[in-house]
Amino acid sequence: MCIGTETDLAKNRTFHITTFGCQMNEHDSEIMAGMLAEKGYEPVNTRDEADIVIFNTCSIRENADKRFFGTLGQLKHRKLEEREAFTVCVCGCMMQQQHIIDTLKSKYPWVDIVFGTHNLHQLPILLDNLYNENKKQIEVWQDGGEIVEGLPAKRLFKHKSFVNIMYGCNNFCSYCIVPYTRGRERSRRPEDIVTEVRKLASDGVKEITLLGQNVNSYRGCGEKCETDFTDLIYMLSEIDGIERIRFMTSHPKDLSDKLIDAFRNCDKLCKYIHLPVQAGSNDVLKAMNRKYTRESYLKLVKKIRTAVPSIAISTDIIVGFPGETEKDFEDTLDLAREVGYDSAFTFLYSIRQGTPAAKRTDQIPEEIKHQRFNRLVEVINSISAEKNREYRGTTQMVLADGVSRSKEGTYEGRTDSFKLVNFVGEPGLEGKIIPVKITDSNTFSLTGERE
Repeated sequence: MCIGTETDLAKNRTFHITTFGCQMNEHDSEIMAGMLAEKGYEPVNTRDEADIVIFNTCSIRENADKRFFGTLGQLKHRKLEEREAFTVCVCGCMMQQQHIIDTLKSKYPWVDIVFGTHNLHQLPILLDNLYNENKKQIEVWQDGGEIVEGLPAKRLFKHKSFVNIMYGCNNFCSYCIVPYTRGRERSRRPEDIVTEVRKLASDGVKEITLLGQNVNSYRGCGEKCETDFTDLIYMLSEIDGIERIRFMTSHPKDLSDKLIDAFRNCDKLCKYIHLPVQAGSNDVLKAMNRKYTRESYLKLVKKIRTAVPSIAISTDIIVGFPGETEKDFEDTLDLAREVGYDSAFTFLYSIRQGTPAAKRTDQIPEEIKHQRFNRLVEVINSISAEKNREYRGTTQMVLADGVSRSKEGTYEGRTDSFKLVNFVGEPGLEGKIIPVKITDSNTFSLTGERE
């Protein structure tokens, strides 16, 4: 095969990225799209149009695994038919597990490139090697190494952006695979984050979402020695052009009084927090290795609401953790009612190979899990609808994202408290923060009229 230049290799080749999982994966996909676009590859809207298809995978839930393999299998016929003209790449958290790589080798040998979470930046090189050598590329690093700075990103929205502030996790919750797929905690230098956010602001970004598996444990060692998460928020709030700051995700055991004070004192810090509880039973929390109790969690919520009474709180809850009794589950329902969550991501517990919880013999039968899940969703949805009704008649400042994905003829945007608002709009509103009077609400969104 003739060896070409990078520009020649990318010429006329199109790509499409399918993302499974969390905001971290979404941002990883934005970075991959940015790197490929910089090299001359062209993004397209569907897999059918693409010469290169990339799957960015997630390991958190079993359903994500099943969806990935099901979707990947659909490409076999096309790959065998088009051969070198069609490239299939798989990456992300699933690739950090050896049994997944073994499955790919045995059942999906036609996949061209396999790489993991730690060597994301190598995608353009792996593509070059594939096309130059006509040889499958499998490159998965087990450790993160040095943080690679300055990678380009192709953002979904012009006016808002994800910003990674740290990578990995040290918590080792007994159900979670993340420490094994993302590695140990590594914080970026605060100066590097500030530089990135300044560039984003100069490019029209008004809202940033700071990302980390546990942002509360951020410790950035920079020119002024150690910077904690709250220090970083104040540093970023001083950047002209940035009007809103959000973050995901916050572990309750590390949420400080200093950060709670920032919600009250920092105008740019949005009055919304995602505070995963996972369960309302102390026995289950201990078995999960969450390192806080029901009582300490409720005390934390009280502190947050004392500082900012109107703050919106969302959470994660797992149903059917091994050994969960009916009493344990009732404790979770009671906690959800007591906190009054604005919304919640609810999950059925699924076994993740390699985690301590997977080895337990007291797994909950699927039918009981599903029955409890439905009861929990009913409680959460009822509370969410009630919370949203409180917004009726108020005027909210809404950052307009663009045309609504759910209501034809309308625009959508988010309030400071992360409520989704649908309203009548017109082209040119994207990226503007506008007053909207809330006229109606339902379980998942608000409806309003521009003032």
